[in-house]
Amino acid sequence: MGCVNGKCCGRYPQSSDGDSRDYRESGPYNVQGIHVLTQRSLESIPVPSHNFHLEYSVHTQRGYYPDSPDKENQDNLCIRTQIQGNPNIHFFGVFDGHGQFGAQCSNFVKDRLVEILANDPSFSDDPVKAFNSAFLTTNYELHKSDIEDSMSGTTAITVLVVGDTLFVANVGDSRAVIAVQEGNRIRAEDLSNDQTPFRKDEYERVKQCGARVLSVDQVEGFKDPNIQSWGNEESQGGDPPRLWVQNGMYPGTAFTRSVGDSTAEKIGVVAVPEVLMVQLTANHLFFVVASDGVFEFLSSQAVVNMVASYTDPRDACAAIARESYKIWMEHENRTDDITIIIVHIKDGPSATNIRPMRFNRGTSEVSFTSGSELYHSVRSDFSDLHPCQHVVSTNRSPAIIVPSPKHEWPSEQ
Repeated sequence: MGCVNGKCCGRYPQSSDGDSRDYRESGPYNVQGIHVLTQRSLESIPVPSHNFHLEYSVHTQRGYYPDSPDKENQDNLCIRTQIQGNPNIHFFGVFDGHGQFGAQCSNFVKDRLVEILANDPSFSDDPVKAFNSAFLTTNYELHKSDIEDSMSGTTAITVLVVGDTLFVANVGDSRAVIAVQEGNRIRAEDLSNDQTPFRKDEYERVKQCGARVLSVDQVEGFKDPNIQSWGNEESQGGDPPRLWVQNGMYPGTAFTRSVGDSTAEKIGVVAVPEVLMVQLTANHLFFVVASDGVFEFLSSQAVVNMVASYTDPRDACAAIARESYKIWMEHENRTDDITIIIVHIKDGPSATNIRPMRFNRGTSEVSFTSGSELYHSVRSDFSDLHPCQHVVSTNRSPAIIVPSPKHEWPSEQ
């Protein structure tokens, strides 16, 4: 769910700090012109400090746009292993571009964010501060680049694995979710909280920054603009609340944070990430990082159920992409771009490896719990930022940012 008028997987350069993978999109997927990865690779990387390894696969495909058959995939993904040469630190990210130059924006952010993060002097002592700085610096560099980002930009959902700890930084409405084993049940636990006007805290923040928040029907006069209630994303996903300048019908973003989008930035669409820290345990089986091409119609629990139904993450990626595409076409005459990273946690903190499980479609919904001692929100000092870049603290969001203790880095082994 991006701009009202509206993702490309590029080549990742080799780095002395670690290994990057080359994921390129090419070749027909079916007669409707979807393009997917030509190589369905299965990769494995060790985390020697805690004696486990990560097994992962990815999938990205261009959306089906009957009115724009040549529109490129604006999604991008990045996997960087062994950050700073440390075998215990790995990065996974999905970037969902939007607007006329969304592909260029997501490609730029995919490359620069991880480089800036890895080279931050505070990276080892305070990864949350480093994440915050990396997002804001990347945003600044994008504004100063040759890419026209006044009405284009990208969301970013990223997971940094540091030993047995995950740091999840999110800007926008893509999502990360982790699978938690509870007896014979596998429960989805969101690692990010979609940043949209459906969230009361985000709604209030952008209103304070001067945004009008209206659905398309409201801004075009078909519905009462004074009714500032839109239900939830499940019921009102077809005409969600969007952000508009006071005296114009633009930019129309359905998200409240992004990288780029310099016009929307003036009304509160900022690049400040929400960061969640998670300590892995034996009950954590796998995590999924995906664009909203997946989560627009599939719940977090439905995605976790599908992954749990396959032993091989390559098969799970393909199944989720098929189901996402199918549901898009049931609701609309097009689909969004679809990008998925699935990472299985093997043999370490997750002593019980994943076994295939079958679920009925009718049981795909779940109530998510919050407040677990294993899930900590973390925060850097935002005092130097513009007031519209400050996070509004409420009790609603599980990823509201709080002061971060110094993190003990796993040693290089």
